[in-house]
Amino acid sequence: MKSLLLSILTMDGSVNNSKENYDNRPWLSHYDTHVPAHVSYPYTTLNANLEQAVEDYSDKPFLTFKGLTLTFLAVGKSINALAENLIQKGIKKGDRIALILPNIPEFVIAYYAVLKAGGIVVALNPDYKLREFQSLLCDAQPKLIFCLGRNSRVIKEAAQTMESNKFVVVQVENNIINEQELNVRNEDNQSYYFEMVMTKSHKQKIKFPEILPDDPAIFQFTGGTTGIPKAAIGLHRNLIANVNQFRLWCNLQPGKEKILAAIPLYHVYGMVLALNMGASIGAEVVLIDDPRDTDKILDEIENHSITFYPGVPAMYYAINQNSKVKQGLCNLSSIKACISGSAPLHPQIKKEFEELTGGKLVEGYGLSEAPTATHCNPLLGMNKPGSIGLPLPDVTCRVVDLNKGIEDVPVGEPGELILKGPQVMAGYYNSSQENQAAIRGGWLYTGDVVRMEDDGYFFIIDRKKSLIKVGGYQVWPNEIESVLNSHPFIKESAVGGISDIEKDERVVAWIVLKDGCKLEPEEVVNWCKKSLIFYKLPTEVIIRNKIPRTNVGKILRRELISEYNKKNPVQ
Repeated sequence: MKSLLLSILTMDGSVNNSKENYDNRPWLSHYDTHVPAHVSYPYTTLNANLEQAVEDYSDKPFLTFKGLTLTFLAVGKSINALAENLIQKGIKKGDRIALILPNIPEFVIAYYAVLKAGGIVVALNPDYKLREFQSLLCDAQPKLIFCLGRNSRVIKEAAQTMESNKFVVVQVENNIINEQELNVRNEDNQSYYFEMVMTKSHKQKIKFPEILPDDPAIFQFTGGTTGIPKAAIGLHRNLIANVNQFRLWCNLQPGKEKILAAIPLYHVYGMVLALNMGASIGAEVVLIDDPRDTDKILDEIENHSITFYPGVPAMYYAINQNSKVKQGLCNLSSIKACISGSAPLHPQIKKEFEELTGGKLVEGYGLSEAPTATHCNPLLGMNKPGSIGLPLPDVTCRVVDLNKGIEDVPVGEPGELILKGPQVMAGYYNSSQENQAAIRGGWLYTGDVVRMEDDGYFFIIDRKKSLIKVGGYQVWPNEIESVLNSHPFIKESAVGGISDIEKDERVVAWIVLKDGCKLEPEEVVNWCKKSLIFYKLPTEVIIRNKIPRTNVGKILRRELISEYNKKNPVQ
């Protein structure tokens, strides 16, 4: 179906007194005046969108990274050269290509080149450990992997089970490309350095495949409603739709914006609201490869007069607490709008940040299954503390019962958020059972427990899923529990997320030791460090006699978290 708009339908058997309240879409009356109720989405693709920007803004800066600035035209030429070579090396339409890179220009060039060659981008965190890479690469089976030279050894080990294991290595030392290494091919004849695939080595004209808006553009790994990582399939039109929704919501001006890309581009949040939107409106995108480097972020905001900065609460909290900011040594007045996502935004963080910058910091909500956002507070209108705001244009929402997910609950009562919209994914890759649970009757079941007030503002209450969000990163308890349970002294374990103003949530682990065994919390954390990235590590380890479970053996994480919060009330 060519239409970008998904029809607004009701589910069979869902007729009750609350149905009309949701169908009336009360949120529309609270939109800012510059935001339409309906958007006319261009029927285009991400790569075509970038090509149009190259034509419209050829001499304007597109990417800035540590003193290097590349124009739209320069980036466009690099993308074309790389796309031609990818096809020359056998990449075909529909092939998955893994990008395991931080926020550097090579990520952007490879991203759009893969799309132009007809490939599907599988972007992964370059800081993952061997165990994490093994699972995700085995599932996605990419034909080619772009990775940093310093990560290539562990990634090659993780990719041993792949049918194809060719690599393009981006050699970076101290964040500077090592020119001496660029023209070297590895002994295994399976690895190429980035500059090699950027150099045209063929004479015949390359024919690019036809890419359609309904073709897959990305695989974004997510825990979904079960906590088991799987790839959400984002179509070109899904991401194009979300770009246009947010461009209008934030009133961004073509050719005039400067976007800070500190949120990782390997996550759909940064990918859509920094990279894709930046390309769409001809913005300069300033790349930050270490989102924890607050001093660097402050320098780039001031030096480049950043106007738009999508991030997570922990980033804004770090800015508020920075010593230079507290001393009044930073000029952040260029900021017009910041979107905070991935975790609840504390009202104090919002208040202090807006006082510092004079700009707006508004909370939104999204998920990888609707890349990337579905709700946001108005930029100019009312922001309710603790609210994720209003559904974006053309997003239809309902709140349904938690048991069967069929009946609408009364307005103001808690239930599961389900939604439709042009940004909703096509489904999960190789997960038919998960698809049946996640998409029913055309509705995406988010797994999040919410309530809607009479005026259409939504509030997150809890998660049906047990996903933990640490500084905007997704953490799945099952994964950490598996690592904990592999320790020879641990009998069983449970992991949960505890609210934390600095990091949104932090990981707490409860463990039961085997008879006669002793372990110190530090030893448990060190065990986890061998298999898990830093933000998945438990910040606290609590030893218990038993783990509470349901009658069918499922861990009662909410009970553990509730017990913890009663003993340690938030101040």
